[in-house]
Order: sequence, then C-alpha cells, then structure tokens
Amino acid sequence: MKIAAGVGENKNIIEASKKVDFEVILTESEDKLINMLLNKEVDAAVRGSLSASKILSILKEKYHGKLYRASFLETNDQKFLFAPVGIDEGDNPEEKIKIIELGAEFLSKIGIEPKIAVLSGGRPQDVGRSQKIDDSIADGEHITSVAKSKYSVKHYFILIENAIKDNVNFILAPDGISGNLIFRTLVFLGSGKSHGAVTLGINEIFIDTSRSQSVEGYIRALEFSNYLARLKSRNKNATIKTTL
Repeated sequence: MKIAAGVGENKNIIEASKKVDFEVILTESEDKLINMLLNKEVDAAVRGSLSASKILSILKEKYHGKLYRASFLETNDQKFLFAPVGIDEGDNPEEKIKIIELGAEFLSKIGIEPKIAVLSGGRPQDVGRSQKIDDSIADGEHITSVAKSKYSVKHYFILIENAIKDNVNFILAPDGISGNLIFRTLVFLGSGKSHGAVTLGINEIFIDTSRSQSVEGYIRALEFSNYLARLKSRNKNATIKTTL
C-alpha cells in the first residue's frame, strides 16, 4: 500500500511517516496530495497539517456537494465514529440525517453493524429551560425517529457517557461546533485517542487530521488509512467482517 500525507506547519507527520512499516509519500502541496489520490497513484491520503479548506474545496468540486467527516476515536479501549467534527457541518436536521446515512454506510462496508447514538443539548426534563435547548432536543427526537426506520439508533440527549456505556459505535453530536469541542476535549485534554477522520460519501480514502496532532496521533491516522486501504483492496467483491 502507498499512502500520501501532507506536510504543513506541523512537522510531526514527517516523524510519524518514519515509524510505520508501509510506504508514505510526503508532499507540501494540497493540490498534489489530492491529485495523487484521485489519479490512483496512492491507495489513501492523510491531510497532515495542510489546509483543510483547500483540500475539501477540491474534493467538493469533484463530488459536486458538501462533504462530511467522522472521526475514529478511542477512549477506555472503546472505539467509535464521532461526527460532525467540522464546525460548519451538521447545521440542520437534514445534514445530520445525511451524516447518519453516510456513517452507517461506511460502517457496513467494513463489516460492522451500526449502533448509533444521537446527542442533543439537554435531558428530557430540561425542555422549557430555553428555546435553544428545546430546539436541540426536538431535533434529536426528530432525527432519531427518522433514522429508526433503517438503523439501530437511540436518542441519548446530553448523556454521552451513557452512550459509551452502551457500547455504541457511532455518536452524532448536536452540531459541528459542539462536536469539535467534544473532540478537542477528549483528545487534547483527556485520555482519548484520535485515529483521524474518514471523509464520508467518497470513493477514495481520505483521512482528515488535526493541525495540532502529535507524532503518535499521526501514526494512528497513517495506520488507519493503511488499514482501510487494505480492506478495500481485499474487499472488492465481499465484505470483510471486522470490529472497530
């Protein structure tokens, strides 16, 4: 497998590339990174610390629409997808339902039955405390009711800890801003680990990463991209059963 990785201001990706047992092609150009991926010169690409907005704009132009990312996180030996993590993603119920569909499709492709948690901005008894809380809880109820026809999904309200206890494998945050804050709190202040964020709804494997990531974090992202590339190569005609 060949993995392309971007080198921006954070040079930890260079050190990370030396610590994996597969080929990593480094580039300082967003255009070159995506061109290598789209032209199938590499099997997957990792953003590193290059510009997310520039890379996503190139991918959006190819796929004619908005793209969504889901982080592959780990805490207390439990691994799960978490979205939205882009601050401009998941702004309305329609987008969040789309994220659920794409995230569930991704899990199914790698042989995992989706078990989804929907989060919102309060407990059930908090309805009436403010319009913002009421709207968030109402959105959570609506999204859950729509998704229930196709997936195993439960509205956990604000109780993310209960979702983790129930071993869900996909958590949907109330919106991209709160999702980004949860991600940063878990990964940069807590004991959580990030394996990068998979870009949903595209044929290629593109793993987004934080510009603040450590060497160890970039190693995990490179290994995640290589893992998905190997699965894709072996899984052209059949689903590979695996676990997150």
